[in-house]
Amino acid sequence: MAGSGYKDYFQVLGVDRSVDADGIKRAFRKLARQYHPDVNPGDASAEARFKEISEAYEVLSDADKRRRYEQFGQYWNQAGGMGGGAPGMDVDFGRYGNFDDFINDLLGRFGGPGGSPGFQGGGFPGGGFSRGAQASRSPVNLDAEASVGVSFAEAYRGGERTLSVNNERVQVRIPAGVKNGSRLRLKGKGNLQPGTGRRGDLYLNLSIKPHAIWRLDGDQLRADLPVSFDELALGGMVTVMTPDGEAQVSIPPGTPPGRSLRLKNKGWPLKAGRGDLLLTLTLELPASWSSEEQQLLEQLRVQRSSNPRHDWLRSAAL
Repeated sequence: MAGSGYKDYFQVLGVDRSVDADGIKRAFRKLARQYHPDVNPGDASAEARFKEISEAYEVLSDADKRRRYEQFGQYWNQAGGMGGGAPGMDVDFGRYGNFDDFINDLLGRFGGPGGSPGFQGGGFPGGGFSRGAQASRSPVNLDAEASVGVSFAEAYRGGERTLSVNNERVQVRIPAGVKNGSRLRLKGKGNLQPGTGRRGDLYLNLSIKPHAIWRLDGDQLRADLPVSFDELALGGMVTVMTPDGEAQVSIPPGTPPGRSLRLKNKGWPLKAGRGDLLLTLTLELPASWSSEEQQLLEQLRVQRSSNPRHDWLRSAAL
């Protein structure tokens, strides 16, 4: 920009002259998003502003150029023995998956914090952006993925969720009966390719949080059902809880612990109907017995006619 008059690059970026390198980077990132030609198609003033802030960042992000600029003003370029003006930009947007990739690459090309010095692009004579190479490149994969945790109740009943994706609020419908590892596709909610308007899809990988009682086994919903000694021995009707609410279940007399009771069509939602609910009986002994219970148990021991280890002892002999 030598010979074209003095430009206050600090004013161009809207920062104080004492600003550090990180502050310059933040200011440029914000303005680049605001005035990028693809955000303002056909706006010549926005394109000119984008060139101006790019030129300012190119100088102020480089410690040596900034020192010479502050010392020599509009003649900073000649003071360093360099000819010509600020480097320009000839950008092939097909290389970038989204706008953030482009901005980050641009920061690096200008020699900012974390980037390599020097801009590798071509000249700026036309002031435009080259998209010609894009047509000859392989299509960029703009699809994106994200993991979403859902509660057991959400997976069972389905529902609506609002997610924040690329600073955009997205409404997601979770179908009833999704399983761990289910994948939802949101069309047109993936990464945006600058300069083309193309946008990929977003894939949500669902993970179901464990439940304290219920567990999913294939298409069957399972749970352990605690029962007492007398309920197993004598049988009877017991009240149980299902996803639909309370229900009455009959336990046959003499049912051993570990056996499962099947409640048909009371389980996990499927594409066609519902799966079954399986309740596995587990013997729950009290922490302490009353004196009456102990007396009854003593009578049972005296009256018991079978030895539960009879077959075990016979089979265990070597």
